[in-house]
Amino acid sequence: MCGIIGYVGKKSASPIILEGLRRLEYRGYDSAGIVVMSDAALTVQKKLGKIDQGLAPLLKTRPLAGQLGIGHTRWATHGIPSDKNCHPHFDQPGKIAVVHNGVIENYDALKQRLIRAGHTFKSDTDTEVLAHLIGDCYEKRRATAGGQASSLTSFKPKPRQLNGLGTAAAETLTQAVCDALREVIGTYGLAVICADHPDLIVGARRGSPLIIGIGHDENFLTSDANAIVAHTRKVVYLNDYDVATITPERFDVLNLGADTAKVQISNLEFSQEDAVRGKHAHFMLKEIFEQPQTVLNALRGRLDFEGATAKFGGLNMTAAELRGLDRIVIAASGTSWHAALVGEYLIEEFAQIPVEVEFAHEFCYRNCPLEKNTVLLVLSQSGETADTLAALREAKRRGHRALAIVNVVGSTIARESDGGIYMHAGPEIGVASTKAFVSTLSVLSLLAVHLGRLRNLPAKRALEFLRALEALPAQIESLLAQNNSLKKLAKKYAQADDFFFLGRGYTFPIALEGALKLKEISYIHAEGYSAAEMKHGPIALIDAQTPTVFLVPQDAMYDKTMANLAMIRARKGPIIALATEGDTQIKKVANDLIYLPKTLEPLYPILASVPLQLFAYHIAVARGCDVDKPRNLAKSVTVE
Repeated sequence: MCGIIGYVGKKSASPIILEGLRRLEYRGYDSAGIVVMSDAALTVQKKLGKIDQGLAPLLKTRPLAGQLGIGHTRWATHGIPSDKNCHPHFDQPGKIAVVHNGVIENYDALKQRLIRAGHTFKSDTDTEVLAHLIGDCYEKRRATAGGQASSLTSFKPKPRQLNGLGTAAAETLTQAVCDALREVIGTYGLAVICADHPDLIVGARRGSPLIIGIGHDENFLTSDANAIVAHTRKVVYLNDYDVATITPERFDVLNLGADTAKVQISNLEFSQEDAVRGKHAHFMLKEIFEQPQTVLNALRGRLDFEGATAKFGGLNMTAAELRGLDRIVIAASGTSWHAALVGEYLIEEFAQIPVEVEFAHEFCYRNCPLEKNTVLLVLSQSGETADTLAALREAKRRGHRALAIVNVVGSTIARESDGGIYMHAGPEIGVASTKAFVSTLSVLSLLAVHLGRLRNLPAKRALEFLRALEALPAQIESLLAQNNSLKKLAKKYAQADDFFFLGRGYTFPIALEGALKLKEISYIHAEGYSAAEMKHGPIALIDAQTPTVFLVPQDAMYDKTMANLAMIRARKGPIIALATEGDTQIKKVANDLIYLPKTLEPLYPILASVPLQLFAYHIAVARGCDVDKPRNLAKSVTVE
């Protein structure tokens, strides 16, 4: 959650940080704040509300001058959204400022100790406690060293030196941060500045992403590369327990748990243009319309028609190891969990390998038995989802191989997994996932074919499926061409208070996903069910004011789904049907129709997702909702 950006260099810091915060706002938008070093003093502006309604007007009337600063956009955990709880927070003397993502689990015990030592607190946040703790450690360091400190190279554990900061100032502040973090239980991605050090930022991470951006006579610190891609494409992804010390000319990294830090400079795979809205009214709409290309990217180079299979370069498992799998457990959260359900159907049908889908957070905290030849597969767009990362680490702790399907190159899950597959969907800014979901389904389809061909999947059937996959981008284009009619349909139903989404077989998970999309961005209560489950209780809620979105493609379950549809019709429930082109029978029973191009049954989930995304989007717009920043939500859930 939340967003962090820091800048140190030769330019004015405030405009760079403000623009970075705008790019990070999809990670949290309860409040935002900036602190800048000006004439050896820290000056701050922070305000409740979204950036352009709160912080930005404040900075326009009272600008901040200085060439070093840090900023934060908040998704509240400890303390309600308010001016006083907005980051940055300061230590007791007001010399040290901190912005922080994550949760300090033992903050209350630390707070009580500090209060007994004479500290007073102005907010309800765990972050202010961390700021006071760092300040306390800093004053103790200064007192012990008499205001001096040895060179950075004397640190224990020994740091990995990239450019040799080696200054007493760097060591004093950095080591104070290290001292404080050794007392902390919880997760953090943080940036720290101090009035005593006008060209120095200290950053640290555990469980919450943090990235160094490398520039020319300037450097950056951020929780998401989107914030800095306009300034640099060269980055370092920090690992857990890394502590970074950054000046305009150089940076240095040490690790609290190792003799040396593992540092690798990477290049971002996307550009500034990829992370802007362009002509579209919202990022969500832009990303829905990017789906033909993102599916193409997911398939590119992976369709092997000659071998009638799919090929991957990063699974890091031999054919014999994959052939020997007895079970796959897929762990995911939210939208990715819905994709995992489709993956279960695909892999079991094509590869005949038993698959179990787990909520990532449940997998971590129950003693799920894992047989010897079981692999864990985790799904995450950001590659930073806390629950999913914890599931990956738990599987590895128990000696099992953990694979991943992720979108963000260089993310923690990508780096810690034993192997995996990138979606190559590009940056997804809209909080409600669209193109990453469809890309995940595309990759899972390829994986199912790959595993199936290592077993008993006939070449003829595999080739038929690969050809159908190849046709998807053009078919999605045809669905996007229905945008105007979907907009009209959305206006018709925009004032409904409740919705049901129903499907069977492969489309059941898409009913769940369609309901989630609608409730996420329009705040309409929506439920997804298997169509067969309606008669086991939920049908009691059907009436003339409750629309039902029925997924009824011409698949193996068509006749049974039509029978379920008749039950809703008999109770006067309005029916919106997603049906296959050419289906005339459905016209007799549905109030409204959305037609899907003909495809193979396992691929209807991909096609059906597109109109449901547009339907939810246009309902949300019609209701005046902020589509890209839905209330109470943030893009990446990096706290449990």
